[in-house]
Amino acid sequence: MASTKNNTFVNKIIKHYLKYDKENPFIFISSFLAFIGIAAGVMVLMLAMGIMNGTKKEFKKRLFVMNYPLTLVPIAYQNANDDIISKLSSKFPELKFSPYYTTQVISKSGSNVNGSILYGVKFEKERQINEVFEKAVEKSSHIKSKFKIVTGETLAIEMGVKKEDKLTLYFSEQQAIGFGSMPLQKRFAIDSTFNSGLHTYDKAIIYTTLGAFQKILKRSKGIYDGIHIYSNDAMNDLKRINTYLKNIGLDKGVRVQGWWEQNVSFFAAMDVEKRALFLVLLLIILVAALNIISSLLMTVMSRRAEIALMKTLGATGAEIRSIFFRLGAIIGLGGIIAGTLLGLLGKWILTTFDIVHLSAEVYGFSKLPVDLTLSDFIFIIIGAIVIVIASSLYPAKKASDTDPLNVLRNE
Repeated sequence: MASTKNNTFVNKIIKHYLKYDKENPFIFISSFLAFIGIAAGVMVLMLAMGIMNGTKKEFKKRLFVMNYPLTLVPIAYQNANDDIISKLSSKFPELKFSPYYTTQVISKSGSNVNGSILYGVKFEKERQINEVFEKAVEKSSHIKSKFKIVTGETLAIEMGVKKEDKLTLYFSEQQAIGFGSMPLQKRFAIDSTFNSGLHTYDKAIIYTTLGAFQKILKRSKGIYDGIHIYSNDAMNDLKRINTYLKNIGLDKGVRVQGWWEQNVSFFAAMDVEKRALFLVLLLIILVAALNIISSLLMTVMSRRAEIALMKTLGATGAEIRSIFFRLGAIIGLGGIIAGTLLGLLGKWILTTFDIVHLSAEVYGFSKLPVDLTLSDFIFIIIGAIVIVIASSLYPAKKASDTDPLNVLRNE
């Protein structure tokens, strides 16, 4: 019963202190600024973390497609062959395999020249594991010759060519011409173009047939430069394949690498930037929390006579401490709730409307991606709550330590 009376007393005093005081308007303004600061901090943190996660997700999506989940690379010649594809297909029927040849070439059309990477692939195998290539094959010109290529749209535009036009490729290998030699060259017909969403890939990558590679560069049939592997669970399948290769004694001859290993520095840098941004933006909430401390301390100083009177009339130190602690918590938690609602509203606006337009050629996407994960949201809320609680403790203790005898004597 005493507890109910105490709570009623504490709640009434809190309501009284939350009202606008004409004699001390700055206290109310300071509390309001603290509320606004915490709300703004939480909102900015939510949007910033959402944009960082969304950007990372978009880059992963595009790099995943163009880099392939897993790639088997031979350590020595002849190790990537039809035999190992047969063994892996038998052991892992859920995986898809696409062997390839690769070399660097110079593409030339008229006066336009560009350095590119040429891949020789089986079109039917490649389209099963590469959705970008699949879309390109669907709109192909169905050229019957094996000397056909699929290029990125960016490369085609810069070379000034289109589907069914010819594009000359120069290889690093030499061919004898009279008493000298010159780089090997071959004209290819453009069967189709692809658009991966990444300007660099669309400019650098060209696909042709295995037969063209074998004919021009005298590659041995059934022996490849590597094997692209499609997997829905690349990290676990990487371990399974390596274990299997070790068991059959092929782990010294080939190496399997995941797409993330090819871009580990890039994503590590994004993670560091995300953590640094989180800590920096958390300072916004910390600065706002200083306003809570200052406003509560000003309230304590201006209400010293009232606190002394309440203590004289029987209020305990715990009740006084509870009044000012809850006062700070209400201001802070109110700001957190308001900031969360504003953050969710801002996320909806950014994902629904094209307010921030990005250059697709630079970023690979034109709409600002916002993807706030549950873990980041929880960290933001927990961090804000800890700061708010910590900022309310000292003023509450200061109020409870008020000596009624000294205050009333001076009053």
